[in-house]
Amino acid sequence: MLLRHHTRTRALGTVALAPITALMILGAAHAEPQARAEPAPAPLPLSVQPSTQEHAPAPAPQPAVAPQAAPAPKKSREAPALVYAKMSEDPTPTLTPATFLATMRMADHYKALAEAGGWSQVPTGLSLKPGDRDPAVAALRGHLVMTGDLAANATHSDLYDETLVAAVKSFQARHGLPESGLVQRLTVAALNVPASVRQRQLAASAERLMGSKFPFGDRYVVVNIPSATVEAVENGAVARRYVAVVGKPDKATPSVETRVTDVNLNPTWTLPVSVIKNEIIPTMRKNPGYLAKNHIRMLGPGGVEVDSTTFDWSGEKAVNYTLRQDSGFDNSLGQVRIDMPNKFAVYMHDTPSKSLFAGNVRFHSHGCVRVGQVKEFAAWLLQGTEGPNGAGSAWGPIEIESGIATGEKRDIKLVKPVPVTFVYLTGYATPDGRAHFRDDIYGLDTPGTPAPSAATDVVTTGSITPRAVIKPARAGQPVPSTADLTPAAQPIARSRPAAAPAPKPEAVRQAPIARPTPRSAPREPDLLPPGLVGPRG
Repeated sequence: MLLRHHTRTRALGTVALAPITALMILGAAHAEPQARAEPAPAPLPLSVQPSTQEHAPAPAPQPAVAPQAAPAPKKSREAPALVYAKMSEDPTPTLTPATFLATMRMADHYKALAEAGGWSQVPTGLSLKPGDRDPAVAALRGHLVMTGDLAANATHSDLYDETLVAAVKSFQARHGLPESGLVQRLTVAALNVPASVRQRQLAASAERLMGSKFPFGDRYVVVNIPSATVEAVENGAVARRYVAVVGKPDKATPSVETRVTDVNLNPTWTLPVSVIKNEIIPTMRKNPGYLAKNHIRMLGPGGVEVDSTTFDWSGEKAVNYTLRQDSGFDNSLGQVRIDMPNKFAVYMHDTPSKSLFAGNVRFHSHGCVRVGQVKEFAAWLLQGTEGPNGAGSAWGPIEIESGIATGEKRDIKLVKPVPVTFVYLTGYATPDGRAHFRDDIYGLDTPGTPAPSAATDVVTTGSITPRAVIKPARAGQPVPSTADLTPAAQPIARSRPAAAPAPKPEAVRQAPIARPTPRSAPREPDLLPPGLVGPRG
């Protein structure tokens, strides 16, 4: 056979090849089509790449190919990792049945401190870390002894030692500051607030508690507005403490006493008239597609939807229409709303703007209270309420997530309403004899300052018995003692400042509209900040 092949190749005038060379060429000729038939496998996405612990096999060598432009990365639907401001782990609630009297007694104590001359100021530029020596340490020690953070028999020196660091951490905890033990700008500012101001904070806060008929019970919720925190209290101790975002000074969160009755999954949001007038109308004149972009429907009489892009926005006729934002990732209320009927129409809710939960200063909403980890909070509220799978089931975080994933709006009624109160305590005392202070962000402790209220112009969603306004003690007037203060018959109610315009009633709520198809990933609203007051749709 080889002889015939050799003879034939010579007859064709070709150069004869060695047998082994011919076999190699034939083998390559047969292998080449097979290599072309199997394209190189595409690389796995990063999310499913095998880890080194799984000892993934090494990929087969691939033939060289011409470089190609990398495709643009797709936007992830996953929410970014959340960062929350550090919360105190102290199980002592801000508000208990004993808070009123304890705070008044503490006000008397601070009055005595102020009359005795108070404490010495520390240098405004003071900065201390453990092990430092500074002549100002003496003033720091004296202050902390007067406030009970440092034992009176502690060693006196100019060394910032471990005992003094622990006392500073105690001081920082009482003032809602990061418990770092470092003496820096915020701690120095708190140290230099005079004892007379602290006394006024305690007295004014106690006055705001006068006449309260709040039914504490075994389980209740406290939102201390100056602290921007939410406490879930159970059996006399804080079971959960959550970061909150509350009203900015010109859109103050009001004091409220009511009950949580429902948890709403995938809520819609009806825009208040003030937002339509002051924000929506000017925006639509410049950008007619704004409402559609933010999934806000415009409803006329009978709930009939109106095309907002062809509507005449030159006047203010839009205030007579209902503007409702569909549920979804970018809804201003987020994915969960905590329903608590009250005359101010404020409530607690989720938000797509979660970055604000990381800040130590959290006064950004229009009156409502945004709650960090609101789904966990909702699960706590729903304890004892029958879950989605009937008798014996419960509403835990997984069930709440599953309910949200359906995309359907759902109202879950608590089997037993949970009492909730929004309080404004810039100074208060706990049963352990410690005084706590927060910044007077709304200026309610300043003599002669009118009490602000949430800029709400919506219909009343519940009823709260109004209380007579009790003005804080003015400069030069004696501060009432514990014996002078007797509970009033009615609770305190906040009124709108005189300069504010009269509220307009919102259009009557219409029947719910059909929910649209799922939308894109969560994003920060362009104009409408979550936390605005207004009824749910």
